[in-house]
Amino acid sequence: MNHSNQVIALARGRLLGPAGRRLRMAGLACALALLGAPGGAATPAVRLPVAPVQAEALASTRTDDGQVQALRQATVAAQVAGTVLELNVRAGDAVRAGQVLLRIDARAAEQGAAASTAQVAAAQAALDAATSELARKRQLADKKYISQGALEQAESQYRSAQAQVRALAAQAGAARTQTGLHVLRAPFDGVVAQLGVERGDMAMPGRPLLTVYDPAALRVAADVPASALRGQPLRPGAVRVLLAGAAVAPVRVQILPTVDPQTLTQTVRADLPPATQAVPGQFARLQWTDGGGATPRIHIPVSAVVRRADVAAVYVMGEGQQPQLRQVRLGPVHGERVEVLAGLDAGEPLITDPQAATRAVAGTPAGAGR
Repeated sequence: MNHSNQVIALARGRLLGPAGRRLRMAGLACALALLGAPGGAATPAVRLPVAPVQAEALASTRTDDGQVQALRQATVAAQVAGTVLELNVRAGDAVRAGQVLLRIDARAAEQGAAASTAQVAAAQAALDAATSELARKRQLADKKYISQGALEQAESQYRSAQAQVRALAAQAGAARTQTGLHVLRAPFDGVVAQLGVERGDMAMPGRPLLTVYDPAALRVAADVPASALRGQPLRPGAVRVLLAGAAVAPVRVQILPTVDPQTLTQTVRADLPPATQAVPGQFARLQWTDGGGATPRIHIPVSAVVRRADVAAVYVMGEGQQPQLRQVRLGPVHGERVEVLAGLDAGEPLITDPQAATRAVAGTPAGAGR
């Protein structure tokens, strides 16, 4: 096999087996060495496209999973005990502020309120009698018909009757308030998200009965690695919310200042426009532009990379204007450019057309094979 055929065979990376990666790079290096060996074909003078390697900070698009949350949500709970007699809504129903959602049996409370009202009336009658008695005793005391002690006793009975009326009136007011707690109304315009009760169930104080949220006030919250944020603010124009395949521009973006010590993430909140069709708990994604940070990194065109199985390499212009194949370790891809983690330094002459470099190494004319 002549030198040219050896170069072609080795450059195509046909070596297989457990030592594939090292053998492929060694084979390509040997092919270049054969070209310079005595008796080998001289490399033709071919003009190859060369660009200096540059360190740059490229913007990339990052996507993080999140969830839709309601900015305005209220849990309606029972404040009194009783049987649910009336249930006027179902999950998903739209409601207006003040609309009656359900009624709890208030008969016991109404009876208690009526009893309290009767007690107030009785106490008021006793107060009226004490008032008349006090007036009579004062007239008798003026004429010295009764002692001072008898007058003071009448005054004491009058004050006691007054206090009794005030106490019973307060109890009656509380009883009337209790009857009003048996009717549960919507706190604002919204949608019933959850319903945790059915007609006939027993409501107890503190038991959540249903949840109402405002569909015009929603946001998406996502936990983003703090290392990706790097303390930089996110403008609404640089963030998109992906909902069921549709992209929505948020009206406000907020990064919570605390970092979760377990996950090392920060919560990013994006407020949605009022007309957004979404529901709390729905899966969503936050897509935002990462400026790449303040540290420049080496990026090269993806088209300049030569791949042989799991080995990546590039051609650089060596001494004597000879192409040299060099193994590199690649990082993330940013569009049409890829980050180089190891193997290249800034300022080195990179051959941007690896196919032309391969033909030049093999001694093939530049226009052949096209």
